[in-house]
Amino acid sequence: MEKKVEITCISCPMGCDVELEIDDNNQIECMEGNNCKAGEKYVRNEYYNPTRILPTTARVKNGVLPLVPVKSKDPLPKEILEEAMTEIAKVELEAPIKLGDIVIENILDTGVNIVTTREILKKKQ
Repeated sequence: MEKKVEITCISCPMGCDVELEIDDNNQIECMEGNNCKAGEKYVRNEYYNPTRILPTTARVKNGVLPLVPVKSKDPLPKEILEEAMTEIAKVELEAPIKLGDIVIENILDTGVNIVTTREILKKKQ
């Protein structure tokens, strides 16, 4: 029994709605609606291995701000994003913090680092 899946391609500003026909072995049998090769590549990757950049915040101790924005340096598998958020929530960084500091190295054994996306100065005592 075939199933149909629709994915909106975001590889370019066109935003094509691509329809996939999936066979009983969970393989793409037919793809319609993409207007370019980049769209085909994006949709295949999104169907078989969806990933996302994870932006969030981490707590800061003794900083002028209580939180620092952080993100995954590379995309993470979509199915582990909640678990990654739980790991990041356990972290409390000590100010001063520099842009690009590694917050968590190799989060959840993915090979991806969580890094800061701004600097935070130390609070004056």
